[in-house]
Amino acid sequence: MQSIFDERQWLAWLVKVRILILTFLLAIELAIARLTPAALPLRLFVHAILLWFSISIFYVLLLSFWREYRVQAVLQVLTDLALVSLVVYATGGVDSSLNFLYPLVIIVASILLPRVWAYLTSALAFILYGTILELTYFAILPSYSTTHPELKALQAIIFVNLFGYLAVAYLAGLLADKLRQVDVKLKHTSGELENLQALHENIIHSITGGLITTGLDGHITLVNTAAQRLLERSEEELLNQPVQQLFLDPLPQVESEPAHGEVRWVAPNGYRKTFRVLVSSLAVPGRSILGFVYTFDDLTEIRRLEREVRMQDRLAAVGRLAAAIAHEIRNPLTSIAGSVSMLAGIPDLGEEHRRLLQIVTRESERLNGIITDFLAYSRGRQYRFTKVDLLPLLEDTLTLLEHRVGAQNSRICVVRKYAAREAWTSADGDKLKQVFWNFCENAVRAMKSGGTLTVTLEPSGEDWQINFADTGPGMEPQLIEKIFEPFQSQFEGGTGLGLAIVYEIVQAHEGKVFARSRPGQGSTFVVRLHQFAVTTITPSTDRSPKYAAALDSAVVAAGGSLHG
Repeated sequence: MQSIFDERQWLAWLVKVRILILTFLLAIELAIARLTPAALPLRLFVHAILLWFSISIFYVLLLSFWREYRVQAVLQVLTDLALVSLVVYATGGVDSSLNFLYPLVIIVASILLPRVWAYLTSALAFILYGTILELTYFAILPSYSTTHPELKALQAIIFVNLFGYLAVAYLAGLLADKLRQVDVKLKHTSGELENLQALHENIIHSITGGLITTGLDGHITLVNTAAQRLLERSEEELLNQPVQQLFLDPLPQVESEPAHGEVRWVAPNGYRKTFRVLVSSLAVPGRSILGFVYTFDDLTEIRRLEREVRMQDRLAAVGRLAAAIAHEIRNPLTSIAGSVSMLAGIPDLGEEHRRLLQIVTRESERLNGIITDFLAYSRGRQYRFTKVDLLPLLEDTLTLLEHRVGAQNSRICVVRKYAAREAWTSADGDKLKQVFWNFCENAVRAMKSGGTLTVTLEPSGEDWQINFADTGPGMEPQLIEKIFEPFQSQFEGGTGLGLAIVYEIVQAHEGKVFARSRPGQGSTFVVRLHQFAVTTITPSTDRSPKYAAALDSAVVAAGGSLHG
C-alpha cells in the first residue's frame, strides 16, 4: 500500500529534531571536556557541530522553495551519515559514545525513503564506521581514542555494528511500513468521514423544509438553506440567536403532546407568514439530551387557499341568496315607494307627516341600492380581456379622486410612486378601474380627518404589484382575515360588498389581492396582476360565480356604493 504521508512535514520535523540533538550533543561534550581530562579535539568537534548546524539551516531554506522532497530526503540522509562519521571520529572513533547516531540516521531513512534505502543506509553506515576504525588503527588518520584494541577485536566490533545496523534497518523498515499503512488507513478513514459529513450536510441543506438545531439554552447552532430562505436571513445572522425571538408565537415544547404547532413570523417587508413547526429532542445514544431540533415549513399559501375556499363558499351562498330575494323584495319595495310618493302629494299633510314620508322614501332608496349591489354581485358578467397599460387606468382613477376630494375640501393628499413607465397586462380595463376606485374610496373613508394616500406600482417577479397605502387608523388582525368577505364593512352606511366584488374581479384576472394593516399604522391594499404575456389570460365568457362581475364602471365613477 503506497504511502501518502506528507514528506515535507516529515522533512521539517527532521530538521527540528536534528537541531535539538546537535544542541544537546554540543552541550554534553563541552561539559565532559571541562569536567574530565579527555583527549577530545574540542576545536574539531565544535567545527563539525557548527558545520552540521549550518547545513541544517540550509535545508530549512531549501525546503521552502524546492519541491523535490524525495531528493532532499536522500541528500539529508547522506549528509547526516557523513557528519555522524566526522563526529564519531572526533569523539574517539572506537571509544566514541556517539555511534548510536548511525541507527538514528537509518531509522530516518526508513521513514522518509523506500525500504531498500534503509538497507543501503545501514551498509553505508557500516562502511563509514569501519573505514574510520581502520584508518585510525593503521595510523593513517590521527587517533583520539584512549584504547587500542587488537585487530581481531576491532573487526569483531565492526561486524557487531554491521549486524546491529542491519537489524535496525529491518525493524525500522517494518515499523515504517506499518506507519505508512496506518497513515494510509487514517487518510482513507478521514476521507470517508469527511465524505459522510459532506453527505449529511448536503442532505440537510437539500431538504425543502426548514431545519434548525439549538442547544439546551435555545440558541441556534445549525440552520439549513431552506430555513434561511424561509426566514429571509443569512446563516451568520441566525447562528447563536435565540430561536424563540424569531417568531411571534411561542414554540411548541418537547414535553407537550403533541410537540408541534403553528407560529407566525413577520418578514422584513411586513408580510406575515404562518409556519408549521415540529420539535424533537437532539439526543445521542448513551448520552443525555444535547439540544432540540426544529423542522418547519410554510403554510401561508395553504392557509390563504383555505380562506379563499371558505370565502368562495360564502360568496356562492350569498349569490344564491341574492338571486332568490331580489325578486321577492324588489316588487313590494316598488309598490311601497309608489304609494309613499302618492301620499307625499296630499296637500293636507302636516310637517311631521312629510318628514316621516321622507324618511320612508330615503330608506326605500337605500334598500333598493342594497338590492342593486346584491344583483351586481350575484349575476355573472362577460369580461373583455385586452392588452392594457395599468398606468393610464391608475391615473384616470386618481385624477377623478383628486377632483372629488378637492370639491369636498378634504385634507387628503394623493402621492404617486411608479417604478415603471409602462405596466402592460392582459385585463378588462373597466373592471380594474372599479377595483382601483374601490380602494381609493375606502382610503378616503378611513381618513376622515385627512391624510395621505400613497399609490405604488412596481414589478414583483412576473407580476405587477400595486399598493394603496393610507394613513388611517388601521385594522385589527381579525378584520384583515375577513376583509374580502361580504358584509364586513367597518364604515357607517356601507353594504360590505365592495371588497367582495373587488376580490371576484381580481380572481377573474387570475391575480392576487390582500391587505396589510396594524392598528394605528394605516392600511395597505395590495393587488398583483400578471405581466403581459400571450398566454397570461384568455378571453372568457364564463358566467360562473368564480368570474362574477361587479357594478358597472359608470356607477363607480358616479360615486356609487362600491366600498366595503
